[in-house]
Amino acid sequence: MRFTSFVFLFWFLPLVLLLYVGLPTLLHRFFRPRWRAALLQNGILLSSGLLFYAWGEPLYVLLLLGTVLFDYCAGRAIAQSKRPRPLLWGAVSLHVMLLLYFKYAALLIPSPPRMPLGLSFYTFLGISYVADVYSSRIRCEESLLSFGTYMTLFPLLTAGPIARYETVAGPLRQRAATAADAAAGARRFLAGLAKKVLLANPAGGLFHTFAAFPKGELTVTGALLALFGFFFQIYYDFSGYSDMAIGLGRMFGLPLPENFNYPYTAIGFRDFWRRWHITLSAFFRDYVYIPLGGSRRGVFRTVLALFAVWSLTGLWHGATLNFLLWGLYYFLLIVAERWLPQRLKTAFPRPVCRVITILGVLLGWLIFAFDSSADYLTLSALGSFLKGLLGQNGVAAGADLYDLLRHLPFFAVAAIGATPLPRRLYHRAAARFPALSLLLPAAALLLSVAYLADASFLPFLYARF
Repeated sequence: MRFTSFVFLFWFLPLVLLLYVGLPTLLHRFFRPRWRAALLQNGILLSSGLLFYAWGEPLYVLLLLGTVLFDYCAGRAIAQSKRPRPLLWGAVSLHVMLLLYFKYAALLIPSPPRMPLGLSFYTFLGISYVADVYSSRIRCEESLLSFGTYMTLFPLLTAGPIARYETVAGPLRQRAATAADAAAGARRFLAGLAKKVLLANPAGGLFHTFAAFPKGELTVTGALLALFGFFFQIYYDFSGYSDMAIGLGRMFGLPLPENFNYPYTAIGFRDFWRRWHITLSAFFRDYVYIPLGGSRRGVFRTVLALFAVWSLTGLWHGATLNFLLWGLYYFLLIVAERWLPQRLKTAFPRPVCRVITILGVLLGWLIFAFDSSADYLTLSALGSFLKGLLGQNGVAAGADLYDLLRHLPFFAVAAIGATPLPRRLYHRAAARFPALSLLLPAAALLLSVAYLADASFLPFLYARF
């Protein structure tokens, strides 16, 4: 089930909200002296999370339940053991083996199993939990209900963000949400829905239209339309889903971490990765980079740790060669930027540095996009695409120029939307005209539903990771 489906928007989410708010309120009137609303709300979230997952993965819901039970027991065992390190390594190894089997079995098995939806995300939740219990960053959770609710939260299951247990442990025991929080969460959800439906999907349609051009027919203009289409698709697809997840969390009284901070305004590649998929970057920093020595043990150990982080980042996204190349590409950029002479770092104005960063990110997305998910996205097709981009088939055909002019307003809106400007304007306008805080989200919902009712191209990029 996707957040953008009519089943989710008009059946699943309203029913869950009705039960979540209404049932504890009703029972509280009759059992006030003994009733704890958080227990019932956790039970509702746990049940709805399993239903949400089973809707698309009826078989692998057993794997999810097994993972929940295993991590709960592993956390208890680590907390109580006098020699917890072997238990930690055993728990982490099991998660890694699951990822290796489902993500990379295709390299060895002719008919590999289909990867369970969201496996990469909920295994990282489990790894972060047992690692934080081991390091005494958090106390192990004694309530299986609370822990199961965390691991099966439907806002997090399919595309993150990767929320550590410490961020939700307190609210799972005692809700402190208000009606204002729920309203703000609903507005955040609808903003994410509009980003995904009205910006990511049309941008993705552009990419797939031009990337599928027959060999020898793609011009420079067509290649640029495809490349910028993917550039905006992947940002609005993933940041839109993150916004929807964070909004849902706030509607249920559970704070979830921010995952994007306007990455296309970054100055430098390190700054870009502080802003893009923030929770994944933090995961690899805290559980791979720092344990390997980070920047504390000399240049060689730092480079080795960075190599491990970026190799794993690439492999986490998939088993095809392009993802590993993409990870190694960023490893080279980060290393080069880290040890660039200071005089070169300050030699260019900030706007020039932003342009250089965007160009580097564009090239990275070009490597990332050709992942063999379609016949026209193989690595050999990447070679043909590069030839078209470099002008082997001419600068533009008549139809390409028409498409460029027709889509310039869309690209302008997408570019402005990737900056903090729309958010600032919205807050200023809503402060002056409070009705806008209702009218604009309602307009976003209506436009998104109208698009969904007529659209046939509704991809979800990060579902496969």
